[in-house]
Amino acid sequence: MRKVFTNLTFWVLVMITAGILLGHFAPEIALQKILNQPWKQKFMGQELTIGATLSEFLSGIFISLVKLFINPIIFLTITLGIVNMGNLKKVGRVGAKAILYFEVVTTFALLIGVGVALVIQPGSGVDTTAVKTGDISKYTGTHNFNAWQFFKDNTTLQVLLAAILCGIGLGYSRYQQRITNTLHNISVYLFRGLHLVMLLAPIGAFGGMAFTIGKYGIATLVPLAKLMGSVYATMAVFIFGALGLIMRHYKISIWSFLKFIRQELLVVLGTSSSEAALPRLMEKLEVMGCSKPVVGLVVPTGYSFNLDGTTIYLSMAMIFLAQVFHIHLSPGQILTIIAILMLTSKGAAGVTGSGFIVLASTLTTIKVIPIEGLALLVGVDRFLSEARAITNFIGNGVATVWIANNEKEFDRQKMETAFAADAG
Repeated sequence: MRKVFTNLTFWVLVMITAGILLGHFAPEIALQKILNQPWKQKFMGQELTIGATLSEFLSGIFISLVKLFINPIIFLTITLGIVNMGNLKKVGRVGAKAILYFEVVTTFALLIGVGVALVIQPGSGVDTTAVKTGDISKYTGTHNFNAWQFFKDNTTLQVLLAAILCGIGLGYSRYQQRITNTLHNISVYLFRGLHLVMLLAPIGAFGGMAFTIGKYGIATLVPLAKLMGSVYATMAVFIFGALGLIMRHYKISIWSFLKFIRQELLVVLGTSSSEAALPRLMEKLEVMGCSKPVVGLVVPTGYSFNLDGTTIYLSMAMIFLAQVFHIHLSPGQILTIIAILMLTSKGAAGVTGSGFIVLASTLTTIKVIPIEGLALLVGVDRFLSEARAITNFIGNGVATVWIANNEKEFDRQKMETAFAADAG
């Protein structure tokens, strides 16, 4: 019993439940303002945000603290990994494999989303007058994918590039050993600090859930229950079907992997942010047996280019809105939507409110489905964002495990030891 009460997973689950109950039965408390306006600050390449309401404030503190660790951990992991790898040709090969993997898997996710939406037809029979709508003006600005702008807006990629250059430079430095020892010591203290911040995960999960339920209400889900059910079911099929098969190729159970990262998954569920658990995912993958260089290269790149959950959501939302407005899409139009989403979805990571903005830009481009349809999704987007974040999170973990195995940079004995310790 004592082990249960000292288990972080247990407390995250308890606080998620408490957040749901507070948001449902006492939304006025969950949404009570404690600041005049949200606090925003740019620091170390990360935009830190703490909301004005009580629940947003609690969630915002936790997420902002975790964000402080993201760029330093990415920089140190990649720099030390490249120095230890000692083979620049190998670095390029791992990066190329990662990009190819991301493109194939996200395209497959896109096709699954379109296919399921066409079969289930979640938008048929939706009474638009019964759906709680909202202001979509902030989402309707055009957002065309621009590679340079994408790089400027995406600090993770900037840190990734800087770390690669630094790692290469250290490889030729006469002070290599002294500098790498210093960086390693910094890394040790950084992860110790992260472990302390993760103790606040239950509070962050509580605030995130209380805000979501308090603001939008469980009743908001009823008119769009079919869409939500379809999205969650499709993502479950993708995780246990597609990603499960990818893991099975190297005789690794997707269930065992999910159990191993269950704490991080609950944090993502509670906060609706995959960034909240990114540093811990990198640490867990190393403990599981993936080499530091592969983890350092694949995970940060994946957060920009391997957005499986976002891709599924975008494809299903497009077909859903077409069905709501009784618009028959020809095979050519469906192929056009797929082609556009293959490009625009890659820019989702570097854009605030990415799901809606990318969706709006695609609607604007094809000029077939009314952009006003976005108002139907405002109320449930927060609930759907949890599914997107969890699927993105798992997808990046699976990608790292697959590439590490493919590169023979995976220690199976470490994985079995880590799984056994976790089960015990």
